[in-house]
Amino acid sequence: MSEPLTNAELQKTCLYHRHVALQAKMSPFAGFMMPIQYNSITVEHLAVRGEVGMFDVSHMGEIFVEGPEAEKFVNWIFTNEIRGFDPGKVLYGMMCYPDGGVVDDLLVYREFAPEHFLLVVNAANIDKDFAWIEEHAKGFDCVVRNESPCWGQIAVQGPEAEKILVDVLGYKEAAGLGFYTFYDTEYKGKRLIVSRTGYTGEDGFELYTTPEGTVDLWDRLIAAGVQPCGLGCRDTLRFEAGLPLYGDELSPEISPVMAGLGMFCKYDKDFIGKDALLAQKGGEIVRKLVGIEIEDKAIPRAGYPVETPEGAEVGVVTTGYHSISLDKSICFALVDKAFAALDTPLCIRIRKKVFPGKVVKKRFYQTNYKK
Repeated sequence: MSEPLTNAELQKTCLYHRHVALQAKMSPFAGFMMPIQYNSITVEHLAVRGEVGMFDVSHMGEIFVEGPEAEKFVNWIFTNEIRGFDPGKVLYGMMCYPDGGVVDDLLVYREFAPEHFLLVVNAANIDKDFAWIEEHAKGFDCVVRNESPCWGQIAVQGPEAEKILVDVLGYKEAAGLGFYTFYDTEYKGKRLIVSRTGYTGEDGFELYTTPEGTVDLWDRLIAAGVQPCGLGCRDTLRFEAGLPLYGDELSPEISPVMAGLGMFCKYDKDFIGKDALLAQKGGEIVRKLVGIEIEDKAIPRAGYPVETPEGAEVGVVTTGYHSISLDKSICFALVDKAFAALDTPLCIRIRKKVFPGKVVKKRFYQTNYKK
């Protein structure tokens, strides 16, 4: 295992000094020094659920693919089907290893120029993903560029997000965007991507532009009273909405089929990992990701054992919280598939005590996306 990075080695986003000025609690995340919270995780979480909040997500990676065979190549490395979807659309899916394990989960943007794609990848995986993509691009007539340092990104999320974009930033076209669509405009002469996407379960937008433009947009949003939010509530929000986090619910060992994300794998085309995933879909998996609700306010943390009522260990918690929105103790857990059916009684061992619960749907919170 590699040694943890020192503070001097950690990368900083273009908004780092803004976070420090706001006295955010900072902590290492995915190789970056990132804000965990500004006020409290609960206050920030409820701001996004009830009104609007914003996140610095400039640590995410932006990899561009273009050229005569860009579509053919991206469709080969991506589980979802990109052929036939229009410019201005966004798709979610995975890149997989031949054995079905996950390289990363990502967004693919079909740009307005022919045979141009933007791949938005997880911060911790930028270097690994780029190397993997470059290696597999050999033999395809396309160019792959990692432009991650050239971009900043702000996520504006919550029921009031559209109003903020239209009234504060003046982006009236944002109101016409459907979920998982985007448009291009300019900010101070540089490209700005306005995308109706997010990772919270609420309506919202992600704004991509230069680092300088990102700082300026952040300042305008702060001046308008938008609540800055840290990665602490980004995790509680995505978890309630049933959204996976790479490294917890997806990994080289946890496939899309195991994670219940098979709907993002299109088996009527070829892609890396297809045969392994088809075999898993046919029954060749040992464990499945489930939701569990326990009958107590105790918090089921990642790594805690999952047991049957008789005491047999059958799984492990991947993410768990006492839900801020729902006032319930809930978790994701990877369990033996024989115990994955809804309403199956399961227990979480928290230190020396065992707390009874049952399997429930992984989307704990009713999401509020604009269709």
